Amino acid sequence: MIRKFSAAFTGGALGAFVDSFNIWFMGKIGVSDLIGLSMKPEFTAPWLYQRMVWGGIWMLLLLLPLLKRKVFLRGCLFSLLPSSMMLFMVLPGMGKGMLGLGFGAATPVVVIGLNCIYGMVASAWFKNGTS
Repeated sequence: MIRKFSAAFTGGALGAFVDSFNIWFMGKIGVSDLIGLSMKPEFTAPWLYQRMVWGGIWMLLLLLPLLKRKVFLRGCLFSLLPSSMMLFMVLPGMGKGMLGLGFGAATPVVVIGLNCIYGMVASAWFKNGTS
């Protein structure tokens, strides 16, 4: 059981690292500007650490016995919960409005899309770590 917890948390932390890199890189190379997204975080240790810890916690959802054979679908499905938290609680709490539209109209698509990648990475790690 410890192996499963470890694989789920580590997969989530790794997925969150990939997600964090992606959103930072989009801002760095100008993709965010092209799609009208003003969310351009700095790649700092405190910012990354918080995201990786929460990413690991969220992907403890992988312990649920759902869609075990559909690894990527499972990751995308489980990523909808942290996406919803961001879009309906965190971003509005930052003063960016419901769905984070204060960052730009593309915010919901970017959050859901990048979180889907996060979930797929986490789910693939979990699958390989528990096989």
